[in-house]
Order: sequence, then structure tokens, then C-alpha cells
Amino acid sequence: MERDYLRQEVEETGSFGEILGRSTALKRLLRQVEMVAATDASVLILGESGSGKELIARAIHQRSRRARKPLVKVNCGSIPRELFESEFFGHARGSFTGAIRDRVGRFQLADGGTLFLDEVGEIPLELQSKLLRVLQEGEFERVGDETTRRVNVRVVSATNRDLRKEVAEGRFRLDLFYRLGVFPLEVPPLRERSEDIPELASYFVRQACARFHVPEPRLIGRELERAGLYHWPGNIRELQNVIERAVILAQDGTLTLDLPHLDRPPAIAPTSATDVIPEAEWRRRERANVLAAMERSGYRVSGQGGAAELLGIPPGTLASRLKALGIQKRG
Repeated sequence: MERDYLRQEVEETGSFGEILGRSTALKRLLRQVEMVAATDASVLILGESGSGKELIARAIHQRSRRARKPLVKVNCGSIPRELFESEFFGHARGSFTGAIRDRVGRFQLADGGTLFLDEVGEIPLELQSKLLRVLQEGEFERVGDETTRRVNVRVVSATNRDLRKEVAEGRFRLDLFYRLGVFPLEVPPLRERSEDIPELASYFVRQACARFHVPEPRLIGRELERAGLYHWPGNIRELQNVIERAVILAQDGTLTLDLPHLDRPPAIAPTSATDVIPEAEWRRRERANVLAAMERSGYRVSGQGGAAELLGIPPGTLASRLKALGIQKRG
């Protein structure tokens, strides 16, 4: 019953619903997901906060031979240090103060299925050797219990930390890093798949309207262009929050996105805190700046010496900006 509950909870409380988008970066990632899902290899999902790492972990499980078994999630960043071992492996009644009954750990719950270790870089160094033993031998003991138990679990982990740096600084075991990262997957940030923003935004508008019981406002092209130019440091989670706030504040049936101007190039920023540039003049300068970069690069968007490198932005972001500004290849 507990396994069925956990499986249902994961399926019903997904962060972003389903995987949406047709960008090249996303298609490349999903091809890798399809390939590794058919195996039992450990997967390490890398990516910025809010980029959808949990969604990718769920996609791996659902496309694997373990799909009918539980997918159990452990958020390693939310577990108190003294409870890590009990959370992973369970404990016997009376093994410590407050242990009033036997408890099944997450590894045993996930037996036959998949264990998703979110924020895996937060696991204390002293527990990492025990985790490594389970991954290598499939054996563990509950806290306060000498019985050795065996499990068959596939581990998918995720982090936004640089684990190689953590290893170099002695905070993460090198052997555990290699064991977890047999097949690393990197989730692209939203700024590198900005062509997916219109589809994601439309989905979040429908989702928010259904949740808040309000009429669906119009998402006009100008707002989508602004969204395509924004840097999105919080990635898809930030987009969802911005959309939900805009739905609540929508007037006259039109959606207006409240976006900080974090993506404006320093080269064309106002010269002092008191300067104000009208929107039309700002657009003119931005277009001139992008055109200058395209001219200097010989109209090459990506690669060494390309316009994206000159502007200091990802090629996908520049491609969306060129489209929004109406800039095409020479001729």
C-alpha cells in the first residue's frame, strides 16, 4: 500500500506536468533518455535549479523495464544529517530515541524499481561509503538491525552542483561519483531552448486558469518576444511562477509578463542610474548591437568567433532574438 501511494504521489505531483518543447537541445536530451532508459545503468542528471531534472528522472523510469515498479524520490537536501541513514535504509524499533516502530527505508521501498536521489551532492561524506556499498553489492542493514537485506534498485540522481569540484575539495567520494555517473545527462537551461517558451507558456496559462478558476487571457506575441529575450535564471520553474502571477493580475483579457531586465547587454545600458531610455530607442540600440555582432562574425551565429560568442549569450538565445528582431541572413 505504501509503494502504491508513493507511485501515485510521484505521478500526480509532477513539477511541470509533461515534457514540452521541440527545440534541438531538448530533442537531443530525449534521444539520450530513450537510449539509457532501456538499460539498468545509473544516471546522473546535471542541470541548473528549475530546469526539470525530476521530470527527466521520471521519464527514464517510465520508459524502463521497471516502469511497473515504484519510483521513489529522496530529496537529499531536506533530510537532517542525523536521519540520513534511517531515511535510506530504515531502522529497527528502539534503535534510537523516537524509533517507536520498525521503519522501511527508501531503498527497500524502491526494490525492483527506481530510486531518485535529488540534490545528491548534499549527502554527508560519512554516509557516502554506505551508499556506495548498496550500489555495488545491493546489500544494506537497517539502523539497529544486524540482518543483511538485499535489494535490486536502479539509482537515478540529480544535482546542480559541480561534483568534480566537490570531489577535488574532499566533500564527495570519487568512487561514488563514478558509480552514480555511469551515464551523465545534462538538462539544458531554458535560455538555451527559448524556442520552447511559447508552448510552455501556453501550457502554464491553461494550467493556472484551471487551478485559479479564472477565464483564460490572451498571450500576445509581443509578450512572447519579451520572454524569448529574457535570461530566465530560474528556468522553467521561474517561467511557471511568472505565468501564474500574470494570470492572477491579467486585465482586459490580456496577459502581461513581469520580467526583470536582467538580460540587457552592459554595452548598451544607461550611463547613469538617472538615465531612462524609451522602449523604441532601446529596441533600436539592441537591434544595432546584434546587427554589428552578426556583421563582425560574417553572419555566423555559433562557434568560435560567432555572433553568440561576441554577445556573450547562448546560440539558441541569439537565434530567438534574431527572429524577434526580424534579422535574417545577409541577402
